[in-house]
Amino acid sequence: DFKEVKRMLMELNMAVPTSEAVSEEPIQLTIKSSRVPDLSLVDLPGYIQVEAADQPIELKTKIRDLCEKYLTAPNIILAISAADVDLANSSALKASKAADPKGLRTIGVITKLDLVDPEKARSILNNKKYPLSMGYVGVITKTPSSINRKHLGLFGEAPSSSLSGIFSKGQHGQSSGEENTNGLKQIVSHQFEKAYFKENKKYFTNCQVSTKKLREKLIKILEISMSNALEPTSTLIQQELDDTSYLFKVEFNDRHLTPKSYLLNNIDVLKLGIKEFQEKFHRNELKSILRAELDQKVLDVLATRYWKDDNLQDLSSSKLESDTDMLYWHKKLELASSGLTKMGIGRLSTMLTTNAILKELDNILESTQLKNHELIKDLVSNTAINVLNSKYYSTADQVENCIKPFKYEIDLEERDWSLARQHSINLIKEELRQCNSRYQAIKNAVGSKKLANVMGYLENESNLQKETLGMSKLLLERGSEAIFLDKRCKVLSFRLKMLKNKCHSTIEKDRCPEVFLSAVSDKLTSTAVLFLNVELLSDFFYNFPIELDRRLTLLGDEQVEMFAKEDPKISRHIELQKRKELLELALEKIDSILVFKKSYKGVSKNL
Repeated sequence: DFKEVKRMLMELNMAVPTSEAVSEEPIQLTIKSSRVPDLSLVDLPGYIQVEAADQPIELKTKIRDLCEKYLTAPNIILAISAADVDLANSSALKASKAADPKGLRTIGVITKLDLVDPEKARSILNNKKYPLSMGYVGVITKTPSSINRKHLGLFGEAPSSSLSGIFSKGQHGQSSGEENTNGLKQIVSHQFEKAYFKENKKYFTNCQVSTKKLREKLIKILEISMSNALEPTSTLIQQELDDTSYLFKVEFNDRHLTPKSYLLNNIDVLKLGIKEFQEKFHRNELKSILRAELDQKVLDVLATRYWKDDNLQDLSSSKLESDTDMLYWHKKLELASSGLTKMGIGRLSTMLTTNAILKELDNILESTQLKNHELIKDLVSNTAINVLNSKYYSTADQVENCIKPFKYEIDLEERDWSLARQHSINLIKEELRQCNSRYQAIKNAVGSKKLANVMGYLENESNLQKETLGMSKLLLERGSEAIFLDKRCKVLSFRLKMLKNKCHSTIEKDRCPEVFLSAVSDKLTSTAVLFLNVELLSDFFYNFPIELDRRLTLLGDEQVEMFAKEDPKISRHIELQKRKELLELALEKIDSILVFKKSYKGVSKNL
């Protein structure tokens, strides 16, 4: 929209304060088209001889300094002069002479050739008084007033031809009319220039005329100037390429690497690690994870329902033989078993399995080069989470359904009881060891004598209502914990002795809740593992690689490159390789231009 461009140019011009009149900051306008030459044209302000009343005194000097800035080598100077003005008075030629004394970089552009006789125009174009190596080019850039009047009817308010309906103000408004007017004026101007030089062809036989010729000349000069400048540049690039190639060979052994190939190689390593994990992560590993969690739940149930019971000593007594005597402990065992089976084994086991997979996946990532790439680590983790979540609820429901019979009846064989008894003994031993270890740690930290005093003080209930006698809150807390651990160790030692000496049969399940609950835990674990292996593990190891590949294909080139460059060594590899390739490409292009230059040998002489 050239009207919008015109408005913006006007605003930028108006932004320059009146006190300055001219600004050194250029207004850059980029025109992209297949029909325009690849040139950078700088339109400098015209020279003035006298400042106007509303212009600053230093304006003349500022214009001269600004022009001198752009007239320096290697820029090509277009010295524009009107044909109806003596070249001796041309400010443009005078300035170009100062910047380019030999006239090697200057093209004389003579405008308004139609305002002088053709013979005089020819003499101006071929003059030897002010010789220029690139010569003079004659152009006609404005439509004569007679032609404007001739075509006025096309744009007038009172249309007089069929074209008026297209461009008139009444139908398309002033904006459309102005744009079409300017466009048609350019066409008419071009046609007039072409017709003028064709009509006076005999006068301009050995002259360079028309805007088309000027455009072609500028393009050729640009090519020649660039090729001349590229010869030393080619040498520098070749030296830089040799150095870069040497570094690339020494540091990376000429190994070609792209961000995408680096990503795919690391993903292959990741998939191999997951494959090895799949081969090792069988039912036994899954069962051990779930059993460890359920063992802790069993200990919690025992601690809550049995080990705090003041009547626990009665379980070892031989007096509890009748059903009436054992009813209390039988009901207690039923409540403990019910609490264990109704604790939500489905979701618990599914969550444990999911967490184990994600943790192992993190370990695999940490063992690969992907550990340095947060982008791909997040993508892999999110993919795994989504795949696992898609089967989470269905798996939890399946596990919960399959253990439902154990919520009503648990049938134990002697073999199950024997295994559970041995497991319970080991479990109580470990719990006793941890309690003793913690008690000893507190004893070493506080001191045996001081700890004994604190424990004695706390065990005396009458002291609880008195002041602490200088004992800190932390010391009292340690003392309370030591009392708890001491009691727990005594209970565990008592129950361990009971398990070793008795509890040989399922008949004694009410006396041996540790063994019975351990057997229940084992049955829950074995049943849950069967469904977890089928519903969750098999599905994950099959769908995860597929979903990961799908998400990787959605990554853009910029994301893949950003991923690769997160590793400093890989970033160095890619950057050095890219630099080498760009230098090779630049050298190839330069060589092609230098070859092109040879085909234009002698063109500058003809210019």
